[in-house]
Amino acid sequence: MQRIRQLHLYLGVLFAPLVIFFAFSGALQTFTLHESTKDGSYRAPAWIATLAEIHKDQRTVRAAGVHPSTPLRWFIVLMALGLIVTSLLGIYMAFRFHRTNRAIIWGLMALGVIVPVALLYLH
Repeated sequence: MQRIRQLHLYLGVLFAPLVIFFAFSGALQTFTLHESTKDGSYRAPAWIATLAEIHKDQRTVRAAGVHPSTPLRWFIVLMALGLIVTSLLGIYMAFRFHRTNRAIIWGLMALGVIVPVALLYLH
């Protein structure tokens, strides 16, 4: 169990900065703050557009011919795998170590699925 906790810690700390970056830049994109409107009523700040470019295309320049960073793409894949593993380890540890009623843990995980799906259909 000590190894599981240690793996959870190391993966979490390694990938936390990138997870925070993607969460922040993704939140900005949720409301399309990275795109200027065609009519000019909104001009996206350069820093938001740059974050979106890194988030979406793994590059910092919007010029033609600039290719995405392949090493960054592979690191992002590793981050995604690390996030999946640490999430699964966290769920395992929640069931294994916490004295909370397991029904509460199952209920919260169910809500983690049901709430986003339900909100998808609200306008």
